[in-house]
Amino acid sequence: MEEMNRSIAIVCPSKAAIRLANQIKSVLVEHGRSVVVHAKSDVTDADVPFTDTISHIRDLFTGGKGIVALCASGIVIRALAPVLDSKFNEPAVLAVSRDALSVVPLLGGHHGANDLARLIAKGLDAHAAVTTAGDCRFRLALDNPPAGWKLQNPRSAGPVMAKIVDGTAVQVDDSLDWIKDGKLVISNEADIKLISSIEMASPEKSETALVYSPQRLAVGVGCERGVSPDHLIAHIEATLASANLSREAIGMIASVDLKMDEAAIHHAAAHFGVSARFFSVSELEAQKDKLQTPSDVVFAEVGCHGVAEGAALAAAGVSGSLLVAKVKSDKATCAIGLAAEPFSSALPGQKRGHLSVVGIGPGQSEWRTPEASNRIAEAEELVGYGLYIDLLGSLADGKTRSDFPLGGEEDRCRYALEQAGKGHNVALICSGDAGIYAMGALVMELLDRSEDAGGVSAAAKRIELTHVPGVSALQAASARFGALLGHDFCTISLSDLLTPWETIVQRLEAAAQGDFVVAFYNPVSKKRRTQLARAKEILLAHRPPETPVLLASNLGRETENLRIRTLSELEVDEVDMLTVVLVGSSQSRKIQSGDRSVGDNGWQAYTPRGYAKRIDAEKS
Repeated sequence: MEEMNRSIAIVCPSKAAIRLANQIKSVLVEHGRSVVVHAKSDVTDADVPFTDTISHIRDLFTGGKGIVALCASGIVIRALAPVLDSKFNEPAVLAVSRDALSVVPLLGGHHGANDLARLIAKGLDAHAAVTTAGDCRFRLALDNPPAGWKLQNPRSAGPVMAKIVDGTAVQVDDSLDWIKDGKLVISNEADIKLISSIEMASPEKSETALVYSPQRLAVGVGCERGVSPDHLIAHIEATLASANLSREAIGMIASVDLKMDEAAIHHAAAHFGVSARFFSVSELEAQKDKLQTPSDVVFAEVGCHGVAEGAALAAAGVSGSLLVAKVKSDKATCAIGLAAEPFSSALPGQKRGHLSVVGIGPGQSEWRTPEASNRIAEAEELVGYGLYIDLLGSLADGKTRSDFPLGGEEDRCRYALEQAGKGHNVALICSGDAGIYAMGALVMELLDRSEDAGGVSAAAKRIELTHVPGVSALQAASARFGALLGHDFCTISLSDLLTPWETIVQRLEAAAQGDFVVAFYNPVSKKRRTQLARAKEILLAHRPPETPVLLASNLGRETENLRIRTLSELEVDEVDMLTVVLVGSSQSRKIQSGDRSVGDNGWQAYTPRGYAKRIDAEKS
């Protein structure tokens, strides 16, 4: 079964282990796995920094992340012992020795850890220390069937496997070829049975049989716009129950592409642990002759004679059939198709695309959030200004990238949306925070427009969209110098390409009169040199000449340049396109620290919030 491309976290607790971390990452990326390297904050060549190893491993585990920890097993065990619960839903957790000779799956052995251990061990020429009984004796995990199969009664796997390991013979259905390929003792007279069925197993079989369902069922659904997920899920479950069909036999949820953004369908797919796929109206109408309950009303409204049955048949394929005809509730329809083979690899239909609009901060990886790194790791394609993608370093390795020039904002946003509309997982890379003078607003504007009015296609409008916040340049600049944003502040872009200069002047006047700290974005360009000088004049009319001004260029990068000036000293010529300018309020102050490595030669700035009155009152 096709799963979401979730990233694996390689936890690197020391500088000495970073080479091994990157080696393991290369092995996993080569096999199509998404990987994020998490390392102690003093390690520079990593995707996500952390400070405390124990708490970080625990946070990753409780967040459902697969973990490859480059440390002793005992460290991982002590980290996770307080949060261990059920083995049936835990992620894979492995420990790899520092000498790269041993790979130990600790948890989630049958949820991918054993397979992951063997994959890493092969790449490192190491030993995979797999300890689960079935794997050791038979190279077989009865509670972890291959793709396209699900076990109906996984809690019975342990007791049954214990008997098998002791040498007890079993009966095996002919269709379970993947079990017969093992070294089990097989007998047609055995009491223990390994059964294949798409029907729900009776409870009395749980002690003496393991029932495996081939995932051959395609559940086709239609529904009213905005139907509740609980209603749709209950309707699917009722349809399955009336036909005595196992939920484990579901291979996919299917519907018409017009419903690609229907939340209830995706909730239902997640509930049953499968993927949702969608078909065009013409693909559903091609099933017209196979429909059991064609509807002219549906044809007039949608363009095909049946959504639920058509989707079930389209998903089941040319060799499949309609197993359960359309069943209606007051808000939804459900039909079930039967495919000739289990859904085990690429699914038919189109998946819903995903666009992550990601703010990566000013540049250095320590300022990039874990969510941003994870979204980038899971993306198939990276889109953005080339410099911003370059700042991702190894996190961009193995990704399709589409670079756009500095002035190609609309082109890159439109391209990212349309790629996601084709079913791809795309990350649009922005510096700072994507929602502050970046691509977030433009993406929303394109979605808000009709296609005829310059918006994007209908398919692009049905994607899943995620905005991932980042550290903005104004936050980073203030932090580098102290706390200039300690009280009320505003941001103003001095670019008049999209905003009339008269409007910008009105905002400058309002900010000056309101005595806000002001952060200037786009202060100058090669052709535009007068706006910053005019802004200086307006602010000087309302605040002292000695008001501190912070100039920060290339924040978080090797060429970072920090300068502190007064408002009267500010010169346009020392500001460029990569500089953010922060002007203090009338109350802002600058101080000099004994540590000359902070701020500009020890000079820092802050804006008091009013605590001085309280401090003075307490002293008196």
